[in-house]
Amino acid sequence: MSMPPERETVVVDRRGPGSSGLIIGILVALAVIAILYFAFFNNGGGAGGSVDVDVPAVSVDVTPDGQ
Repeated sequence: MSMPPERETVVVDRRGPGSSGLIIGILVALAVIAILYFAFFNNGGGAGGSVDVDVPAVSVDVTPDGQ
């Protein structure tokens, strides 16, 4: 009777993408969404506002041409 061949079990630890990378990705996505919200949609519910623009005074000497 022959002996069965010896076998060795090898355990390989293959770590996939870690959960810390997933958490960081979610936090970055939430930060981008918050920045976009405050930049584009944070206008006080559509209330009117005013913008103060300083325009320098311009003087133009115009003489009528008689028409």
